[in-house]
Amino acid sequence: MRSPLLDLHGAVAAEAPDSDVAAHYGDLFAEQRALVRGEAVVDRSNREVVRISGADRLKWLNDLTSQKLDTLVPGQWTRTLDLDLQGHILHHLTLVDDGESVLAHVEPGTADSLVGYLDRMRFMLRVEVSRADELAVLSTATEDFLVPRSELPEHLGRPLAGLWAYEALRIERFEPRLGFETDHRTIPHEIGLIGTAVQLGKGCYRGQETVARVHNLGHPPRRLVFLHLDGSVDTLPPHGAPVIFESQEVGTVGSSARHHELGPIALAVVKRTVPVDAPLLAGGVAASQEVVVPPDAGRNVQIDPALRRRVR
Repeated sequence: MRSPLLDLHGAVAAEAPDSDVAAHYGDLFAEQRALVRGEAVVDRSNREVVRISGADRLKWLNDLTSQKLDTLVPGQWTRTLDLDLQGHILHHLTLVDDGESVLAHVEPGTADSLVGYLDRMRFMLRVEVSRADELAVLSTATEDFLVPRSELPEHLGRPLAGLWAYEALRIERFEPRLGFETDHRTIPHEIGLIGTAVQLGKGCYRGQETVARVHNLGHPPRRLVFLHLDGSVDTLPPHGAPVIFESQEVGTVGSSARHHELGPIALAVVKRTVPVDAPLLAGGVAASQEVVVPPDAGRNVQIDPALRRRVR
């Protein structure tokens, strides 16, 4: 659903899958700085919201997904993954329990498949699953919150930052996005989601065998890297652009952005065997890499908290 905040003077729509919200409102770097200072909010109302209600909701979700949710307290935001039997990521949920229901927001266009899967898994448990299209996602630099979609026009009078500002800070945080830093083969270890969306000590769930095997043996086939791009080039490498090392394609660009302090930056996924200090070409742009997920990922896969910038 197209956001009414796109009617604000100066608003420029983002590209798909985010074309229903604004990329910026006329001043990208000023919007980033306002977001960092906590003075602005980002319209992410193109994200879809799913409601899971019923007395068994937390234990049930705990059994189905990768995060420990059976002890989740109301008001506490967290993340979890829906994996297939081979451990590949299907859905990445950001969720909160309000005391009566779990409200989870997911990537645009993915709510129906998630609701369909969850609905098939209800059996005789006291749970109900539905879309919550009446709710919209707004974000600051550090947190998300849900508001009635009908109230979005009320935010026209407050400082706004576009999605480009939010994405630049997401990339700076080394935070992967489903469909950008992932494909149909992606497993959690490759993109650093152990600890943030995967609880290694919880009970069984679909895909857990792959998670446990990679954790114990290490060496997933790919790894997430942060790229500092050559600032003398006018263009940013687009999503899916090849990453080249010594004339060989070794990965792809996930997301790229212009950061108000770091300049042009990107996240990419490359083969595990690429040397961590190797100079790369990302979509033809020279790039130096910063390790996000180490090549020996396994029991050491958790990203050092010191590496994360403004982690949520």
